[in-house]
This record gives sequence, C-alpha cells and structure tokens, in this order.
Amino acid sequence: MPIKWKSKILLAKIESAYGIDPTPAGAVNAVSATDVQLTPMEGSDVDRALETPWLGATGTIPTELHAMLRFKVELAPSGAAGTAPAWGTLLRACAVAETIDAGVSVTYNPVSDGHESITLYLLIGATRYVLLGSRGNCTFEVNAQGIVYLNFEFTGLFTLPTEQTRPTVDLSAYQKPLLATNANTPTFQMAGEDFVMRSFTLNLGNAVETRFLIGSEGVLITDRAETVETVVEAVPLTTFDPFTLAAGQTGVEIDLVHGTTAGSIAAINIPTAQMQRPQGLNNSQNIKEWPLRLVPLPAAGNDQWTLTLT
Repeated sequence: MPIKWKSKILLAKIESAYGIDPTPAGAVNAVSATDVQLTPMEGSDVDRALETPWLGATGTIPTELHAMLRFKVELAPSGAAGTAPAWGTLLRACAVAETIDAGVSVTYNPVSDGHESITLYLLIGATRYVLLGSRGNCTFEVNAQGIVYLNFEFTGLFTLPTEQTRPTVDLSAYQKPLLATNANTPTFQMAGEDFVMRSFTLNLGNAVETRFLIGSEGVLITDRAETVETVVEAVPLTTFDPFTLAAGQTGVEIDLVHGTTAGSIAAINIPTAQMQRPQGLNNSQNIKEWPLRLVPLPAAGNDQWTLTLT
C-alpha cells in the first residue's frame, strides 16, 4: 500500500542535554503545522578517488549528515493570559527566551547565549524521522486577510529513519487563529504613526551552522541579524519620510498588535529599527504603497524585539 503524504505527525520536545532524545510524546508534544517539508539526509560525499587499473567510479562516503525540517505554525496565543502557547517550545529552539508571568503574560525575546535545542519527530505513515539537537530560525509573517504564521526552519542531527507505531496525538492546546484584519489587528505603527499595512515580516535572521569535529558534533546558532519587511500605504512626507530616515540612518519604533481579547493578544515591539533605503514604489488598485525594509538594532543587548502574549 502507498504511504499517504498527508499522514503526518510532528512532535517536538526541549532537550535537557544536547542531542539526547527526550522522547517526545503524542499526548503532550504534538505540533499543529502546515506546509511541512523535510530534507532527510543532507550532507556531503567524500570521493574515495582510488587509482585503479581501469576506468570507473570508486565510490563515496557520506559525511556531515544532518536533516532540515521546514513548516509553519499558526500564531495564536494559548487562550489564557500568562499561559505559554504550545508553539513556545519551537520558538525557544530559535535562540529565544520565554518568560512567563503567571496569569498575566508570556514574553519572548532574543538571547545570545544558553541556546536551547529540541528533538523533532516527523512520522509520515509509520516511517519516523528523528532530528536530534535541532536549532533553527523563525520568521513572523502577517498578511492582510490571512492567517498570521510562525515560519520555522530547523536543522538537526541525522538518525536513520525507522518504522514505528504511530502515536495518538492531542492538538487541543493549539487555538483557532484570527485572520489579520482591520478588526483583529488594531495596531500597526512606525515612529508612533498609524499605517495602513498590507504585509509585515520579522525574520529573526539566525545563522544556523552545522559543526562536525572530532569530539563534538552539533548544530549551533552563531550569529543573528533580524530584518523587517513591510508594505504600507504611502503617506505625505510631512507625516512620515522614509527617505530622510534612511539617509540619516535613523531608527524608528515599530508596534504591531494582533488580537483584541485577553488570552488572544500578541504584540510585537521593536524599539529601534533602522530604516533602509526604499527601493521602489508599488501600485496596488491605483493606490501608492511603500515596500519598506528595516533592521532592528540592540540597545543594551538582546532587546531588538519582544513578542508579548496577553
């Protein structure tokens, strides 16, 4: 019988020791994901390049083996203020800290050290792929009239796939998302000015590196450089002038709030984002729009952005 492509189960669990399988369970560690893409056996091949009495290949040896897993998760808070969302585990594996103020809020922000890792299980049919020591990158994606997504890309250590009994999963911790609309997304501001926004992305910009040496093999996040891209309706330059801001290497504060009721509010704050050179103008329905690029900058460090759920 063929294996159905949609028969996927995805599990994720924080590792207490790097690269040691914490055995994710379907009842507590299932991930509700979409657009799942797996590259199961990345690496390189060492050619033996033997000198032989005849012409022909002499074979290769696979090395630096790792796997890559990409998927999206709906950005919907837990439904209860001060309770971490089920997808918090995934964000923590992207060099992000999670701070819980019970009954009040959950806050995420970048960190430079002490990066956590996760083990990921992906089952397609009964075939289980396991990615140990996984770390990754995330992009927050907001598009008008669309679902708000966390777009993840993880790299993990390779293990041989095996046939396993499929676990029973519980996805009830994942809440139904709100579309990004005028009613559901009440705030989008730059430098305190309200903008009509078509799209917004915040890319955490993690440099995810595999490092295979004698005595140590792993996946590291070695650097980061966040970027913001947004498309907004243009306004008079006397109101907001991105050209002067870019020429002056000036930073602006960005605030985006999605959700309006307790337990469903997600607020992104970027205290200082340097305006980059505007590189074009858009015509949409005969309305002038600005595609803008900005770079979040740290002040005291690890404060380029926060995501606060209330």
